[in-house]
Amino acid sequence: MKDPKILYILIGIFCVFAIIAGIYAQFVESGTPVANTATNTDGNNVVVQKSQETIKNEFNELFNNTINLNNYDTTGIKRINAEQEIVYTIFDIQQREDAYEINIKVPAFNINNKVINSFNEITENNFIAKAREVLANKDTSNKAIYSIDYTGYVNGDILSVAIRSTLKQGTSAQRVMIQTYNYNLITEEEVDLTDLITYKALNKEDVNQEIQRVVKEADDAAKAVQDMGYGEIYTRNLEDEIYSVDGSNTYLLGPDEQLYIIYPYGNKNLTSEMDIVLFE
Repeated sequence: MKDPKILYILIGIFCVFAIIAGIYAQFVESGTPVANTATNTDGNNVVVQKSQETIKNEFNELFNNTINLNNYDTTGIKRINAEQEIVYTIFDIQQREDAYEINIKVPAFNINNKVINSFNEITENNFIAKAREVLANKDTSNKAIYSIDYTGYVNGDILSVAIRSTLKQGTSAQRVMIQTYNYNLITEEEVDLTDLITYKALNKEDVNQEIQRVVKEADDAAKAVQDMGYGEIYTRNLEDEIYSVDGSNTYLLGPDEQLYIIYPYGNKNLTSEMDIVLFE
């Protein structure tokens, strides 16, 4: 090439493309995650948040009736039944009659101390007693369809378990109940939500703000549906103390230390409605 200036320009352009290709290979071809972002109308990148529908679907998929110990060594834990794991299925019943259909897998904690005993008592009162009632039902006009399943994970030294039941009886609305248990395998104490927030290095005020945001959006969406004439909705009291870290009592430390804060309104009412706040 006769003109050396043109040659230098072409070499410069080639180097720029080589650098761009190298960056692309580092972040994409190597499999390194790229931030999940979108662009708003101002041209700035914004974080894409999961919808409530996505969060609820992912949460429901966790209930596979197993406890993921993540290779945690449980050999030194004092058990009630030496032949069973620290959590196992104690009732596994699938039965269909004219007056009921039942499909339950109920877990039991197999650790010998008072905290765990209280956990098992809650399971007995909230789930097993209802299962016995359904099995005794003979009224075909009030047919009951009842299911129970569970999930659980060990993260660090924290055992976190959730039990879910779904009940449809007669003409009543379907009811979904969720009970969670969180336990430190080393200190042998119950773990509260503040402990989990500390474990994940979250800011308590930020968590409170996220709870308020999620619940308000759910409430606004429900009211919009009602305004369109689609019937009754579950009414949330946004001033209720349950919508705070200190007032929340249903939470699960799930896979990859994901923190689910759950508001299962069916625990106290005939509804399957719930809100879920997720911290990944």
